[in-house]
Amino acid sequence: MAQRIKVMQIIARMNVGGPAVIVAELMRGLDSSRFEQILITGYCDETEADYLDEVATDITATRIAGLGRSVSPIADLKAFFGLVRTIKTLQPDVIHTHTAKAGALGRLASIIAGRGAVRIHTFHGHLLHGYFAGWKTKLVVVVEKFFAKRTHHLIAIGTEVERELLAAGIGKASQYSVFFPGLPEPHTASKAEIRRKLELDPSAIYCTFVGRLTHIKRPDRLLDIAAAMIKREVPIHFLIAGEGELFDSSKARATNENLPVTFLGWRKDISDLFAASDIAILTSDNEGIPLTLIQAAQAGLPILAPEVGSISDIVENDKTGLLTSPQPGAMASALSALATDADLRNRLGAAGKVRAHEYFSLERMLRDHTEIYNRSHNK
Repeated sequence: MAQRIKVMQIIARMNVGGPAVIVAELMRGLDSSRFEQILITGYCDETEADYLDEVATDITATRIAGLGRSVSPIADLKAFFGLVRTIKTLQPDVIHTHTAKAGALGRLASIIAGRGAVRIHTFHGHLLHGYFAGWKTKLVVVVEKFFAKRTHHLIAIGTEVERELLAAGIGKASQYSVFFPGLPEPHTASKAEIRRKLELDPSAIYCTFVGRLTHIKRPDRLLDIAAAMIKREVPIHFLIAGEGELFDSSKARATNENLPVTFLGWRKDISDLFAASDIAILTSDNEGIPLTLIQAAQAGLPILAPEVGSISDIVENDKTGLLTSPQPGAMASALSALATDADLRNRLGAAGKVRAHEYFSLERMLRDHTEIYNRSHNK
């Protein structure tokens, strides 16, 4: 029997969100007779839900203190030496890093450990827009250019992500592959049945937002749209699933303005929420490939979103959803059209479901990664 390829997945923290879901599906889904996988991660902040504790309780990880979100020279140094020791001890064939901090520390540790592992890094979002300002962005570009030269393969999660990175001079086109995230198909139940279970109004139009309530996701824009719906006298109710630093202030504003919004907090039953809904919405300033929109498309929902980042990889305007400018007025007009036209919702939602099955299946994502790991090992 051929020896298994040892793949070390390194991610800063497994907080609830797209990168954690993708890493978890790789850990679960790759053929264990061909690959031995090791997950290295840090700890989440107190304000974050840990995906390994909350959802992926079947996945074993090695935790390294200091690898998490916060930047601290002492903690980062400890995490770096912890990674060097771990790489020397476990001797992986492939080191696959995810997220910016783990990408820098993991690749540097791989170089220092000197074990000859193939280095792969995934860019899970738009690193250069919306997260860092001014000199920090320039520093990120310098760091990423340095590591790109020392990385065998670079994976971008969307076509626009790849385009921006290449435009910034990070890596060469020959190093890149675009791998869309893949999710398992959701279980199916009737909308009426799920609404009964969730105690939702059987006759209401529900527009659902799933995401962290943080600045880049722009929950304030979502509440502006909710206010506009009242002025336009469009009967629609918003469901918001997620938490974050803007949760309390957003909830307070919705209460003060008597907006038609229900805050659900962090939820495990996202597929049920989407199955019970009529429309999915995102209001972010920037996005890579938001997994929540893939889940929405799998549920057959039309999607309303601003045309930013790589959202257009998921949503084809006027085919599977509506893409607008990020202005609340433009988004409110599009939402009014969706809320008042069931035929439009059904047409866009059905096309989106077909597209999700074709481009964002778990099988496709696992096949893509299997090929790149095999190719790397056989070089």
